[in-house]
Amino acid sequence: MTSTDQSADGELLVFRAERPASPGAERDVQPWRVLIADDDVDVHVATKFALRDAVFQGRPLSFLHAYSADEAMAQLKATPDIAMVLLDVIMETPDAGLKVARAIREELHNDLIRIVLRTGQPGQALEHSVIVDYDINDYWCKTDLTTRKLFTTVIASLRSYAEARSALEARRALAVQLAEARRVQAALDRYALVMTLDRDGCITDANERLCEVMHCTRDELLGQHARVLQPDGLPHEADILAALLADGGWAGDLQAKAPDGSIMPLRCAALAFRDPAGTPYQYVAVATPLGLPPA
Repeated sequence: MTSTDQSADGELLVFRAERPASPGAERDVQPWRVLIADDDVDVHVATKFALRDAVFQGRPLSFLHAYSADEAMAQLKATPDIAMVLLDVIMETPDAGLKVARAIREELHNDLIRIVLRTGQPGQALEHSVIVDYDINDYWCKTDLTTRKLFTTVIASLRSYAEARSALEARRALAVQLAEARRVQAALDRYALVMTLDRDGCITDANERLCEVMHCTRDELLGQHARVLQPDGLPHEADILAALLADGGWAGDLQAKAPDGSIMPLRCAALAFRDPAGTPYQYVAVATPLGLPPA
């Protein structure tokens, strides 16, 4: 089903109307929240009418209204999920909209919302200086913003908002994973000896627990072959290498020699990381000394 509009300049516009959904489905759809901030009531009415059938990613638009800079800030503070604001430059003062644009970024620290400035008097705020000096996403003179251009601008802004929000959520998820990895690393550092080797068996990293148990420093180990830790040879070394090459991993118990000559029982696991050709390029070994207290 489609509906048509006649724009101010005579352009015939076609908007796609979504197929009617059940009442339950409508309640489950979260609309895109769009704030119209303008001191002209007619602008609110015309904007809402022009975008009445707009749908993006299966979600309709929901409009919030503000008629001054103070009202706009109140709406923005009360509704943090506003996707975009159609912001009039000149409201109660000649630069009211510009102050709101700056406050959004600097006071509310909202980098996601898309800010589209509109002005009915372009001579009052030079376009180039506004774009350079303010963190906005678009700038229009109201007389140039036809219904079709308004529709295009809004959809482009919503797409940009959705991409920015997805990127933010991905960064937050990554931060959670990184924090969890650090917790695991902290636990490993307390209980386990952890060592990373290159394809030739040279040590590229070693944790503090390993250095403590082996009575050496990390700098003394880096670049050395792993045999520096066991000059007499690692028990079952050939079997371990064969398992890493064949299966990519090995686990078992070893009787290693401590620096003082005593036997140090270890519960070990090793993992080989392979390149696309299947050749190991890095090894990670983790060992827990049996019978030793944690650090």
